[in-house]
Amino acid sequence: MTSQQLILSLVLATMVFSVSLELRIEDFRRVAQAPRAVLCGLIPQFILLPVGTWLATLVLDLPANVEAAMILVAACPGGSLSNVITHMGRGNTALSVSISAVASLIALFATPFNFSWMIAANPETATWLRELSIDPSGIWLSLLMVLGIPLALGLLFSHRLPRITQRIRKPLGNFAVGALILFIVAGLIKERQLLTLGLLPTFLIVVLHNASGLFLGWATAKAMRVSERDRRAVMIEGGMQNSGLALGIIAVQFNAELGMVIIASLWGIWHIVSGMTLATFWRHNDARYAH
Repeated sequence: MTSQQLILSLVLATMVFSVSLELRIEDFRRVAQAPRAVLCGLIPQFILLPVGTWLATLVLDLPANVEAAMILVAACPGGSLSNVITHMGRGNTALSVSISAVASLIALFATPFNFSWMIAANPETATWLRELSIDPSGIWLSLLMVLGIPLALGLLFSHRLPRITQRIRKPLGNFAVGALILFIVAGLIKERQLLTLGLLPTFLIVVLHNASGLFLGWATAKAMRVSERDRRAVMIEGGMQNSGLALGIIAVQFNAELGMVIIASLWGIWHIVSGMTLATFWRHNDARYAH
């Protein structure tokens, strides 16, 4: 792990910790008693978005590397940032965390399976077929360090030290929002050499791809008639793919092929923007109806 990856992991862990300070064990009990909502969050991630992306690549006449990157991003699970965004948007954070945890485990098998068959079943990307393998120890370590331990510590903190929790909750919440904004700025600075007018068509593809993930999450939640707070969590989980995992796979399996890197990098920046925009919209809506 590079120093940059270590810093990013620590920031993400702190963000998850700040979110978990407002959770109670009873929240997870309620989720366990309603597994339908967790299933609702998994369907867009592992079935609807991957298959929808594959069908889109069959119809669209895009470069093979762009189509391969779209398929790969769609095959990846949601990342831990979705928990923070869900919390900001006043969705069911416990449900979001539960979906992320289950999705990370399913991804050990579903991500390589989905990517392999979809890329092989598209004539344009068939030549890109690789034997995709994800190191299970890496996924488990990431799940433990970035999600499991911070979540457990936050729950323990709020249960054992309620006064201290009350004091640090707001500063850590502000840190989470600030960190998200810094991620966007840092991503824009890092990829500034790519930010040209020629990149606009690729950027539009990423925006529409991300929007389709959000829409499929919303549509699934609507169809399964889950509550409003659950619907927000499912929608965010459907539209916030783990582009960091996709970039790691591209680096290892495809020698950091530039076209694929651009798609995954733009995804990493844009899904934070779209997620924060949705969260802000929901908060304003809640405030308006509260008066």
